[in-house]
Amino acid sequence: MCSLFLFAERNRRMANSAECFLMSLVMIGILSQVTSDAFDHKYNKGDPVPLYVNKVGPYHNPSETYPYYDFPFCPPDLWQEKEESLGEVLNGDHLVSAPYNLNFRLDRESHVVCRRNLTRKEVALFRTAVSKDYYLQMYYDDLPIWQFIGAAQTNDVDTFNYYLFTKVHFDIFYSGDRVIEINLLTDSSNRADLTEDKVIDIEFLYSVNWKETDLPFDTRMQKYTMFAHFPLNMKKHQFAITNSFWTIILLVGCLVALYVRVLRKDFNDVLSIIILGVAGVFHPYDHGVQKVASVIIYAITNVIAGFTAVSFYHQLEGSNSAKNLFLAGSLFCGPLFLTFCMLNTVAGIYESTAEISMGNIVKILLIWVFIALPLLLLGGTLGKMTKSEFQAPCRSTKCPREIPPLHWYRAALPQMAIAGFLPFSVFYIELYPIFASIWGLKVFTTYGVLCVFFIFLVTITALVSIGLTYLQLAAEDHQWWWRSFLCGGSTGLYVYAYCFFFYFQSEMSGFLQTSFFFGYMTCSCFGLFLLLGTVGFRASLIFVRHIYSSIKFE
Repeated sequence: MCSLFLFAERNRRMANSAECFLMSLVMIGILSQVTSDAFDHKYNKGDPVPLYVNKVGPYHNPSETYPYYDFPFCPPDLWQEKEESLGEVLNGDHLVSAPYNLNFRLDRESHVVCRRNLTRKEVALFRTAVSKDYYLQMYYDDLPIWQFIGAAQTNDVDTFNYYLFTKVHFDIFYSGDRVIEINLLTDSSNRADLTEDKVIDIEFLYSVNWKETDLPFDTRMQKYTMFAHFPLNMKKHQFAITNSFWTIILLVGCLVALYVRVLRKDFNDVLSIIILGVAGVFHPYDHGVQKVASVIIYAITNVIAGFTAVSFYHQLEGSNSAKNLFLAGSLFCGPLFLTFCMLNTVAGIYESTAEISMGNIVKILLIWVFIALPLLLLGGTLGKMTKSEFQAPCRSTKCPREIPPLHWYRAALPQMAIAGFLPFSVFYIELYPIFASIWGLKVFTTYGVLCVFFIFLVTITALVSIGLTYLQLAAEDHQWWWRSFLCGGSTGLYVYAYCFFFYFQSEMSGFLQTSFFFGYMTCSCFGLFLLLGTVGFRASLIFVRHIYSSIKFE
């Protein structure tokens, strides 16, 4: 039998089955937030408890998911589709009533769900699903549960036999009038052989056993996040943080030693202490809500983008603020929307649950039209009304000095390669768990660690950009504006290169999963390039103002 945390006989590619199933449960079971029909989660004996089947898909291709009833499982007596929130839609959920009756505190023994006569085509469909490690996902009282639909085993002639699990057992724990925990077990003695292409008769069964526990209701989600806090994982995070910290200290020391002879004054600025208060802010099972929050926050912050773009543009005596404002509003979301349209078309062709309907696309567009666009225009208007002048630290000549011939390593591309390597080398250790939570079936819950590494990333990017800008100016190359932006953003190119490494290290396959992975990661790395490029430019601008303000004209 395989349980929620112990799944025996994983398959030929999973040697340690129990550990993989534990990890997989934590990974997949918390991918979306579902709101229960029973808002207070309190039930009397015999009351129906909401149970929904969600989706089916290959274990190694988390973006390739299909509706549960696209497969010839037993249909429910009462077909009911749950009205999904925007977050659930963005998460690719498709919640439909399940064929199992798991009423509160009512046991069942080997209850027949239905009897099916599978055609050869249906047998081939299930066999393909078993060979690709398809899992199914359900939600019971908002608690995620899932299982593999079958297993593959080698036979005497070194080929595989494929089996479909036909009986499931639910172990449900309760405390008072609340559901605390649910475990899903499959009975290996009840399975159907799908190896041959022939018509077979199958009887699907299930059983339910209720058990009392003294665990409180508000701790029932803790088991889904405990893997992220295992001592081994925390040691990895601590080692990475320590390594990054000392890298920053070493870099700051080198830069200070380099600048102190040029600035003609001491560095008396005190470093700010950043206190992270992220504990309890996010929940690992709220991913649908986080996606909606990302859309809303991006729309709201357009007022900042509009103000910053137009005000700085006017400081540089720009004459076409409308074009500048349009570019600020579409530079990132334009390519993202085009990528989304292409990938959504691919999902529609594959009839995947990842496809977002036209109605929900309209909702997102309305958010942009009625929130993002007006705030962008408002910010641009405020920026245009701001009459601030460019804060030049000293006078400059009208005739720029000719840039002397430079060595090859001072060109833009070599400088970008140098600039991106150090920030990437500091935080690349954290990339794998982040990628695995987005493109695998793991869950990332250490948001505090992520916040620390983001601060490290921004700090190192700023320091490296400042250092390269100083070296560029020392070589009498005064064209540092775009160079600082390109050098700051070059870390995004390293992350994009890491995408290829992660893809080939994983077992992703198929056009749907591949297109989703590289499509959205291209947009993500482009966004990271813009973010860190802005950090590099702003840090370099502050530095240039600082050093040239110390120049005294006789």
